[in-house]
Amino acid sequence: MNDTAQLTYSPERHAILSPSGSFRLTPMTCSLGAELFDVNLGDVSRDDALFAELRELLLEYKVLFFRDQDMSRAEHVALAERFGPLEDHPVAGSDPEHPGLVRIYKDLDSPAEHYENAFHCDATWRDNPPMGCVLRAVETPPVGGDTIWVNMALAYEKLPDRVKEQIGGLRARHSIEASFGAAQTLEQRHALHDRFPDAEHPVVRTHPDTGEKILFVNSFATHFVNYHTPDNIRYGIDYAPGSSNLLNYLISQASIPEYQVRWRWTPNSVAIWDNRSTQHYAVQDYWPAVRKMERAGIVGDRPF
Repeated sequence: MNDTAQLTYSPERHAILSPSGSFRLTPMTCSLGAELFDVNLGDVSRDDALFAELRELLLEYKVLFFRDQDMSRAEHVALAERFGPLEDHPVAGSDPEHPGLVRIYKDLDSPAEHYENAFHCDATWRDNPPMGCVLRAVETPPVGGDTIWVNMALAYEKLPDRVKEQIGGLRARHSIEASFGAAQTLEQRHALHDRFPDAEHPVVRTHPDTGEKILFVNSFATHFVNYHTPDNIRYGIDYAPGSSNLLNYLISQASIPEYQVRWRWTPNSVAIWDNRSTQHYAVQDYWPAVRKMERAGIVGDRPF
């Protein structure tokens, strides 16, 4: 037998059974993520018991991956709606026949400098950011265009105790105007802000289902709103750039590889993630190749 073949790692060959035995899965890293095998997500969207177990696996692994899911758009929407109502996106376009199914299409008409590569939780500029998302790859580059997810509960857990104490009561402002609106005209940007005023969230949120503490600042966060107090400020430099340095340090935690999992997309592959406890980063390394994705975002709760 060929020695090289013996050493080849096959995630499916090393799969384990989920607690009820309904799914076969392989953990992707020590931090988060699991790939599931022999699953038809269209069937899951119609089966209460299968969906309930899938939801429990999502809480445990935070992001779940699937390949070869030839779902219709209606099945995609039906699966996502099992988690809750869907939300539209004010900048990205939705499928006209399936409101809430956002089309993220990057093709030859997309400028090379068009960016999407920043660690973020989806739509934290909303008062109620999404609970999670179901993302399906429609067309993928031959190489490149991966997505990285980060376990932000682990990122909080690993912070030094002195930092945890410092940020325990802090709140931050999150802005669509300063992110998506930055490339718009002054009038468009102000209109966007009028529709979606900045949201304010705790820097450390509590997961409503697991009770985990989660570091909840990302690239949509612009500043702390309650840092300027006598406990923190002696002179101006303590506030500016002092608070900005702290915010940048916290945001940078998402870039630590030990907290991450990376997924290579293929057509009809799917990722389902918990937006409350993760961040993600769409790697923009494939232009002028084409990458077309469709995402259903699920309405979430107000962070606390």
